Amino acid sequence: MTTGVRRRMGVEERRQQLIGVALELFSHRSPDDVSIDEIAAAAGISRPLVYHYFPGKQSLYEAALRRAADELAARFLEPPEGPLGARLLRVMGRFFDFVDEHGPGFSALMRGGPAVGSSTANAMIDAVRQAARDQILKHLGVDRPSARLELVVRSWVSLAESTALIWLDGRRVPRAELELQLVHDFAALAAVSAAYDEEMADLLVRILADEPMDGPFGDLVGRLAALLPAIKGTAPAAQVPAQRLR
Repeated sequence: MTTGVRRRMGVEERRQQLIGVALELFSHRSPDDVSIDEIAAAAGISRPLVYHYFPGKQSLYEAALRRAADELAARFLEPPEGPLGARLLRVMGRFFDFVDEHGPGFSALMRGGPAVGSSTANAMIDAVRQAARDQILKHLGVDRPSARLELVVRSWVSLAESTALIWLDGRRVPRAELELQLVHDFAALAAVSAAYDEEMADLLVRILADEPMDGPFGDLVGRLAALLPAIKGTAPAAQVPAQRLR
C-alpha cells in the first residue's frame, strides 16, 4: 500500500533531474523560448527551488548544454574495425540521430544558445569538435597528423556541423542521403589533398585498399565514373594539364 509521500531528492539528484527536464524542453523549442517557470513546472517544483540548485538561468542552461555536448561527443565513438567508409557512415547515423532528436537543442549547442559568447559555452563547443577530430584520427590510425590531414579532418567536422544545422531548416534533403553524402565528402576532401601531398596520397591509398566496392567509398567511385562520359562531352577548351599542379 502506497502512502502517497513523495521521496525527497538529494541535491545532485535534483540537479540532474532539472538538467534532464531542460534538455527535454530544448529538444522541441529553442532554449531562448523556454523559461525557468516552465522548467520548474515540468520538474514539479517551484521557481525559487530551481534557483536553489542553480544560481541563475545561465548556469542551468550551461549545465544542460554540457550534458548535450558530452552526449554528442559520444556519438563519434566507434570500434576501429572494418572498412573506414562503413565506420564513418555509422558515425553519421548516430550523429544525425542526435540532431534529429534534439533539433533546437543541437542548434543551441553549436551556436551557444542563451550562453552565446560565454567562455564556458565556447569551450564546450570546442570540446565537441576536438572529440570528433580525435576519433576520426583514431579511425585513420594516425597519432600525429600532418598539417594537410589536420586540415582535412577539421574541415570535415565543420562541414558535418554546418550541414546538420542547414538540414534542420526544413529537412529538405532525405537524411539517409545526407549521411552518405557526408561520408563521400570526407573521401573527396582527402582525395583533393592527396593530389597535392604525397603523405596524404599514401594514406588515401591505404584507406581505399580496405574498401569494398559495395561500400560508401566504392559507391562514390561508381557515381563519379558514371559522370565521365558527360564530362568528356564538354567543350574541348577545358583541358586539364597532365602534370600535377604545384
